[in-house]
Amino acid sequence: MMANILTTDRFPIEENEKDVSILRRFCAPLPPPERWDEFGPFFDSFGDATVVLLGEGSHGTSEFYRARAAITRRLIEVHGFNIVAVEADWPDAAWIDRYVRFHAHQPSAEAAFGRFPTWMWRNVEMHDFVTWLRAHNERAAPDARVEFRGLDIYSLGRSIAAVLAYLDRVDPDGAKAARRRYACLTPWQDDPAGYGEAALHLRESPCEDVVVAELRSLLDKRLDYIRHDGEAFFDAAQNARVVQAAEHYYRLMYRSSRESWNLRDRHMFDTLARLLAARGKAAKAVVWAHNSHIGNAAATAMGWQGEFNIGESCRAAFGDEAVLIGFGTDRGTVAAASEWDGPMEVKKVLPARRDSHEHLFLQTGIARGLTDWRRSDRAELRAVLSKPRLERAIGVIYRPETEFLSHYFQAILADQFDAFVWFAETRAVTPLASGRPHGEPETYPFGL
Repeated sequence: MMANILTTDRFPIEENEKDVSILRRFCAPLPPPERWDEFGPFFDSFGDATVVLLGEGSHGTSEFYRARAAITRRLIEVHGFNIVAVEADWPDAAWIDRYVRFHAHQPSAEAAFGRFPTWMWRNVEMHDFVTWLRAHNERAAPDARVEFRGLDIYSLGRSIAAVLAYLDRVDPDGAKAARRRYACLTPWQDDPAGYGEAALHLRESPCEDVVVAELRSLLDKRLDYIRHDGEAFFDAAQNARVVQAAEHYYRLMYRSSRESWNLRDRHMFDTLARLLAARGKAAKAVVWAHNSHIGNAAATAMGWQGEFNIGESCRAAFGDEAVLIGFGTDRGTVAAASEWDGPMEVKKVLPARRDSHEHLFLQTGIARGLTDWRRSDRAELRAVLSKPRLERAIGVIYRPETEFLSHYFQAILADQFDAFVWFAETRAVTPLASGRPHGEPETYPFGL
């Protein structure tokens, strides 16, 4: 058969029957992820890792959530994983963490996962996993329960409130000092992007020194605070770190997208490393985040232009003890907005471009599959996946009318990931209705 030569902006791509045949041979067909007891065992070969990073080709796809839930259940139940760390804000994830580990509920003026994009975590697929995790933890000893943590930095106002609430309980004088420091950010707590815009026009960083001073104050008194409650101090200190990172992030946001991206992913990796260290020698973590965060950025156009991410940092820190698993699809529907802060829409996902990795997987004819190229006997598979091709990334915004420019980037899949989970067709996540379902306790994290 004559090779079909496809051309991208940067690389010529040769896609032929031999490439598809090799990929088909190594792509193991999977059952539906809803059959988690059958789906999960396909991932047992990753159970010896310290960190397993599970990606997603979009933030609003049901199959990606259900697949990650099935894999995570298996890693927890069979392989002893005890941390689930996700691309969500620390205070929001703390609601789930307290719920699934049966910790005391802490009332808040704001609902968990109440900011855009609410559907990213407030969805039926996530609810099902959280319900399972709570039931699993109920059967475990308190110190053996699985944590659920957030890695992101967008919670400036909520993290400030959490630090102040903690200090009000354990150190009223410290709380007064913290309020004086954080007062610098008060005008922008509900509009942190506005802080970044204001900082753009100032010669000096208006609040940098005070947020650093507050974090240092907390850490200087850590021995006293830990005597009260080590878990509560860990949470407060992390919120103070989020405030520091967020203040810096929003200052960079209008100046350099590359620097702000790197700061965000550095914070997420540092948070993951801190969680592993706090858990001790037995710590094993599953990370849920977008492919653009968990794949090795050095193998993508992101890395070629100076950006790095969690996956690259994990590869450098943990070597083969970190496993990076990407997820992709060809077509279907996705929950996304047309612009930032816009309403959620169920949008049709266009079929993948012919010069993409996704199209190569489509040609195998496999509806759902796992392809793992870590083994030494899979050199020819790695050679096929080492050809630079386009890869699609859909975030919380999807613009099919400008899909090529808005959502595709170059990547070498064999170096970006260790394995790839493929779904030929996918559907949008189902957002949760407002309110607390009948029978759920007051601590239910998704209630409004």
